[in-house]
Amino acid sequence: PFRDMIEGMRSDLRKTRYNNFDELYMYCYYVAGTVGLMSVPVMGIASESKATTESVYSAALALGIANQLTNILRDVGEDARRGRIYLPQDELAQAGLSDEDIFKGVVTNRWRNFMKRQIKRARMFFEEAERGVTELSQASRWPVWASLLLY
Repeated sequence: PFRDMIEGMRSDLRKTRYNNFDELYMYCYYVAGTVGLMSVPVMGIASESKATTESVYSAALALGIANQLTNILRDVGEDARRGRIYLPQDELAQAGLSDEDIFKGVVTNRWRNFMKRQIKRARMFFEEAERGVTELSQASRWPVWASLLLY
């Protein structure tokens, strides 16, 4: 995961658009999902946990994805000023939006509806992440809960 995270940071130097959610998901994995995966061994799994190790890691990955999707949605304007659009191009087109709409920064009903769908997706990943928090060692749960609640 550490090498994948570095690769994700490097991708920001060469890629400014994502054709679809599959591509965006991989970006989110590289830059944030990896952080979740690297955190599990540090935080530890509760000795009383009945969950599989795989399910705990899946929840940690989901939290990283959810956090990154939230960052993307929060930073649309800032990213656009840097010439970057971290939103699925195909979904923008389906919503009747273009890169130019993003660069103009005008909030329309199309934009609101598009963002509602994106927020719903991020929340889905947060819900998946929640299932794993109680499986972490008790001392490590509060920062993860804080991340879930604050984001």
